[in-house]
Amino acid sequence: MEAFDKTKSAHSAAKLAGCDPKTVRRLVARREAGLGVDAPIERPRLVDGHTDLIMQLVNGSDGTIRADVAHEKLVACGYEGSERTTRRAVAAAKAGWRLEHARSNRPWITVPGMWCQIDWGDGPKVRDLNGRLRATVLFVAWVAWSRFRVVIPCWDQTSESLATCLDSMFRLIGGVTDYVLTDNAKTVTVQHIAGVPVRHPLMVDLGRHYGTTVHTCVPYDPQSKGGVESSVKIAKADLLPKKTNLREEYESMDELAQACGEFMGKVNGRVHQATRRRPDEALVVERGFLHPVPTEPHTTALGQARIVAADQTVSFGSVRYSVPPKLQGARVWVTVQGDEVVIRADARRLAVVPDWAQGRGLVEVARHRTSTPGNPRINLAHYPDHPQNPDGTPATPKPRAGSLLEQVFLSIGPAAELWLIAACAHGVERIESKMRAIVDLAALRGSPLACQALETAVQAGRYGWGDVESIAEFIATTGHHHDPMVIAGEHASTQPGTGGWAGFTNTTPTGASR
Repeated sequence: MEAFDKTKSAHSAAKLAGCDPKTVRRLVARREAGLGVDAPIERPRLVDGHTDLIMQLVNGSDGTIRADVAHEKLVACGYEGSERTTRRAVAAAKAGWRLEHARSNRPWITVPGMWCQIDWGDGPKVRDLNGRLRATVLFVAWVAWSRFRVVIPCWDQTSESLATCLDSMFRLIGGVTDYVLTDNAKTVTVQHIAGVPVRHPLMVDLGRHYGTTVHTCVPYDPQSKGGVESSVKIAKADLLPKKTNLREEYESMDELAQACGEFMGKVNGRVHQATRRRPDEALVVERGFLHPVPTEPHTTALGQARIVAADQTVSFGSVRYSVPPKLQGARVWVTVQGDEVVIRADARRLAVVPDWAQGRGLVEVARHRTSTPGNPRINLAHYPDHPQNPDGTPATPKPRAGSLLEQVFLSIGPAAELWLIAACAHGVERIESKMRAIVDLAALRGSPLACQALETAVQAGRYGWGDVESIAEFIATTGHHHDPMVIAGEHASTQPGTGGWAGFTNTTPTGASR
C-alpha cells in the first residue's frame, strides 16, 4: 500500500512489493470501500440458501435443537453441504436466539433494612437425641445490604422448621427486614395461577406476626437470589466433612451448631470484597432500619404450647413425653413430624438455661416416637440423678456431705468416697468412728497416703478397726502400693496341717509286744 501511494500504479507497486498486481488492486479496493485490509473475506456458502430454515428450527426448539438433527432436515430439503458447515450455522443461530431471549439482569439494589434472602442446603449426617444417624439441612440467610450471613442447622425443611429458623434468624440479626425472599417451595408457595404465586396461608400469617412480607423468586431463575445461593455454596464447602476442608464427622447436632457459629464469626468478621467493609460492622448500622422482633415467637407454626410438669414431662395427645432437666415449669412447643413428636423451647425464656442452650433462641430439646395413651415415652437419659441407670441397673449412690465430719472426710479425695460407698454396702458397723480415725490419719500422714490406703482397703475388702492405718503404715514402710493384690482363697490357710500325725494308729502291729 505504501508503494502504491508513491507510484499510483498497480504494476509498479507490485514490482516494488514483490507481489501480484491483482493483489494490489484488491487491497486498494478494500481500502477505498472502508473495509479493513485484514478483515475476513465473506464468501458465499452452500448453507446461505437455508438460513431461514435453520432459524425456524432453532426458534421452534427454543434454541435447543441439535446440529445433527438440523442437518438431516436440511439434507431432506436438498442441502448438499457438509455437516461441519451445518454445525457452524446452527451454533451461530443459537447464539443469536439466546441473545434475543436473554433475561435482562441488573445489579441488586440494596437498601438498609429492606431485603433478606433465605435458602436451604444439604447438611452432614449427625446423630439425633435418640442416637440415630440422620441427615440434616442448613438454613442459610443473607441480609442484602450488610452482606451478613446466618447459618442454622436443623433436621428438615417443614413449615415448623422454617418458622423456627426465621425466628432465630431475626433474633440473631437483631430485627426484621421489610421483605424475605426465597424460592417456591411448597412450604411457601402452594401453586401458581397464570404465573402468579399463591402464598401458603401459614407464611402469610407468619409474615403478619413478624411484620414482614414473604416474596418468592421467578421460577427456575435462581439468579434473582444469587446472594444467598452463593452463601449456601460457601457454607456447604466449609461445613460439610470433605477432603478439601479435612473436617471430621459431627457427633451431635450441638457440635454442628457450634461449627455453624464459628463459620458465621469467620465470614462476617472479614472484609467483604464488594462492599469493602465487615458485614458484622455493617449490620450494626442496618439495625437502625430493621423492625423490632416480637417478644413471643409464632406459636401457630411451632406447634401447641405446653408447660413442663415437675416430673420433667409434657402431656400431648394424652401421652406423657419426657424432656431434659432444668425445664420444669417452662413453656415448650410440641408438634408432630412424621412419626415423631418434637419438643422445642425458647432458651431466652428459661429461668435456668442449660449449658447446651446457652446463647441460642428456639432449640429442639427432645424428640420421641409417637405413642398411644397409656404408653408414655420416657427417656431415662433425661434423669441423670435418678437412682436407676439408663440401662435399668441401680445407680451408684452419690455421697453428699451433711455434717462437718462428712465434709472433711470426703475432702480427702475420691478414694474416701469410694471407701464410704463400699463400707456402707458391706454393712460395716461404727463407720463414723472409723471415718474420724481416717481423718486423723490424713491429717498426720497426708491425704495422698490416706487415699492409697483407702483404695487398697477397698480392693482387699478390709473395713475393720485399724485396717486402713495398718495398710498406710505398710505402704509408707515398704513403698509397695502398685503390687498386685493377693487374696487368700479357700485352699490357702495358716492352720497347721495333720501330716505329722500320719504315723499314729490305734491298732497294734503283728508281733509287737505290748
